[in-house]
Amino acid sequence: MIDVLETAPRIPPRRAIPADALEDHWIARDGHPIRRLHIPARGHVWGQRGSILFMPGRADCYEKWLETLSDWADAGWSVTSADWRGQGISGRLGDDATTGHIDDFATWIADYTALWSDWVRSTPGPHVAVGHSMGGHLVLRAIAEGHVVPDAAILSAPMLGLHPTSIPTPVLRATARAICALGLRRRRAWKVSERPELVRRARQNLLTHDADRYADEQDWYAQRPGLRMGPASWGWVAAALDSIRRLEHRPVLEKVAIPVLLLGTPDDGLVSWPAIRQAAARLPNGELIGYAENCAHEILRESDPIRAHALAEIGAFLKRVVPARG
Repeated sequence: MIDVLETAPRIPPRRAIPADALEDHWIARDGHPIRRLHIPARGHVWGQRGSILFMPGRADCYEKWLETLSDWADAGWSVTSADWRGQGISGRLGDDATTGHIDDFATWIADYTALWSDWVRSTPGPHVAVGHSMGGHLVLRAIAEGHVVPDAAILSAPMLGLHPTSIPTPVLRATARAICALGLRRRRAWKVSERPELVRRARQNLLTHDADRYADEQDWYAQRPGLRMGPASWGWVAAALDSIRRLEHRPVLEKVAIPVLLLGTPDDGLVSWPAIRQAAARLPNGELIGYAENCAHEILRESDPIRAHALAEIGAFLKRVVPARG
């Protein structure tokens, strides 16, 4: 007799919302609903360790990061994550269902500032701001401009410069602005190949060396088709470069007093490693961890050795700068 329970396919924990998690909507000041995920601290007295607010990257969603979010909850942190307006399942700002568009990153900064304020009032401290890629850029900008004041911040492969790094940012910015001036602000800035298998292969090489973790994203797209996003618009490119330029001015980062941990890799094909390295040097309490080999853009979704090292470094950083109470 075949044991049905033993032969039924098992769903990896990364591909299902945890049973103890709550998904809801936070309403922005203008009434726009933004999706959130909450995972309570596990195995610890509530409030003993503190709270983490994690913000994902461009075209990203919190589903991809469930493994790491759950790891932090297991370590005693109350964990929250949210979509950016116009991403995940929080609407679209472009002319179609897949192009990622924004007119000005200030819109996201305003959302994040209000979200942070409401979140701080409802969660135990210390409060830690975490952001990946574009999320890391926006978190750092919100801190640098004084909109939010976390107890510590962690930035994974923050978008502080774009590829190709061989082209100066002013040239990229002028090009994007010129294209937008032609009325093409909402048009895709790059095309999707007609051979999707090549797109998947190339994209995975940019994101992670772990094929199973990369496949999590595709599984979530099948479960929740509304998550899928494609290329950014020229408007997004122009807005991103303008926002990056704001952080390049001195003494913007030099005034950030809180501890900030940055993680990055010279092999990143999406964001600029030199820009991350320079930002870490400018931050008064900045610390940088770099991964020279076998590491792509999504460090917290990389192969087990890289990911385990990154989580251990993050844990040590938090233990040092925001030690457990009691």
